[in-house]
Amino acid sequence: MDIAAAKAALAHLELDENPTSIRAKSRDFFWYSPVLKARLDHVTADFVISPRSEAEVIEVLRVCHAHGVPVTVRGAGTGNYGQAMPLAGGCVLHMKNMVAIKAIAPGRVICEPGIVIRDLDAATRAHSGQELRMCPSTAATATIGGFIAGGSGGVGSVRWGALRDLGNIIRLRVVTMEAAPSVLEFTGEELHRVSHAYGTNGIITEVEMPLAPAYDWLGVFVTLPDFAAAAQFGADLARQDGILVKLVTVCEAPVADAYFQRFKGRVTAADHVVILMVAPHAMDGFLTFAARYPEAQVIYRSDAHDWPRDPGVAYEYGWNHTTLRALKVEPSITYLQVRYAGPDFLAKIAAVRARFGPELMQHLEVMREGGQVIYAGLTLVRFTTEDRLEEIVRIHEDLGCMIFNPHRYTLEEGGRQSVDDRQLAFKREADPQGLLNPGKMIAWDVPDWAYQGIYAYAGLRAAE
Repeated sequence: MDIAAAKAALAHLELDENPTSIRAKSRDFFWYSPVLKARLDHVTADFVISPRSEAEVIEVLRVCHAHGVPVTVRGAGTGNYGQAMPLAGGCVLHMKNMVAIKAIAPGRVICEPGIVIRDLDAATRAHSGQELRMCPSTAATATIGGFIAGGSGGVGSVRWGALRDLGNIIRLRVVTMEAAPSVLEFTGEELHRVSHAYGTNGIITEVEMPLAPAYDWLGVFVTLPDFAAAAQFGADLARQDGILVKLVTVCEAPVADAYFQRFKGRVTAADHVVILMVAPHAMDGFLTFAARYPEAQVIYRSDAHDWPRDPGVAYEYGWNHTTLRALKVEPSITYLQVRYAGPDFLAKIAAVRARFGPELMQHLEVMREGGQVIYAGLTLVRFTTEDRLEEIVRIHEDLGCMIFNPHRYTLEEGGRQSVDDRQLAFKREADPQGLLNPGKMIAWDVPDWAYQGIYAYAGLRAAE
């Protein structure tokens, strides 16, 4: 790894050598996990390049390949798994300058990967009254390329499912890291080679995404005195085909009272809260539906403007913003990502609650999977030790609940604990020296890894 030679060859580009900003651009929200914070807090790149075009991306990859320098791509760094952290140092490829929107058409948009999702939505709304189908709760800062490379779903998944479901990405343009980088375009089955691959096997330089009609979504907060009833309410609402919603979030008491500062005085420590985004034309249907649940109380509608302090957009109380709000109040909080699926998914949630009590606080997000309503759990955990956290994971699995572990920095451990052969095969083609985001794909480093204990990347830069 010849850092000096690579920097000299790239000095005419936007090169950042300031130690303070390099450290900031080498980090994401890994610190949500005390496990990752203990292992990755020292990680930093040697330099940062912010390309302005695909041609500059190609140049960076060609030069770094020639000098054996690892390259880790990043957007806004809003991920929670350490996806964008340069474990072996080298170059961080910061995509902040690649923000062009190239085309907006009925049902689709073509853009560069560095554009912030909220800005992209604003442009498509202004152009033709359309918006992205789904986005993370960090849409105000997250980039579309980062979402594709590191995300899995979010606001809108109640209607459209997971990000990698067929039709939710149309096309990706990708640059390889070889002596002479290639530019490839993927559609259909080939999209899975690089979507949710953390930039380990190619750099996305252009995306084509589907759009849906945009609405002035209404934020609605509902309280119920019983958690099981709140979970049932959310699932039943999502099954109402004629009521258009973009978000159904269920938070167990006392989450809203304890951690949502703008809810103070509006809820009690006994209130379970359902947070919704409802299309304006669907409000009559929603209110009719809600009236069937006598204990459900609508405490807020964003079109009523009757809270002294505006609570802000509803989705910033859902998905991992829930965790962020809890962490600001109680720093020992962490979380798990759980898949509650099958016809008995509500029974699985009840079993988990009965097993753990107040050690875990349920936070549920409705998704669609194969046309069926399921819950994704972003469970708040009162962290004590790593051993106890591992035990909590095992108990979930014994109860039939799949864990997508946010306390791991590799693709395999954070997902289904199995190798994605398509991504591994493409890495062999596109990154033969293994220089793209090293340490994140176990199958590249240790093909016979047994998934026992946390994987420790041998090339992890040591703390100074």
